Amino acid sequence: VFQNFGIWQIALILLIVLLLFGVGKLPQVGKGMGQAINEFKSAIGSKDDEPNADDKNDDTAAR
Repeated sequence: VFQNFGIWQIALILLIVLLLFGVGKLPQVGKGMGQAINEFKSAIGSKDDEPNADDKNDDTAAR
């Protein structure tokens, strides 16, 4: 879907974002998006690190 973006399409999207949020809000928007991405990644990582309680019960039942 995103493989056909050219420089003009990206520039147009950036211009629209600039018009919507203004120059003063762009750092805040970027910071908020970065924090959201980091929280999402950490939530996914912590979910993978913790074994599920159901998995423990399945292991003991199989023995």
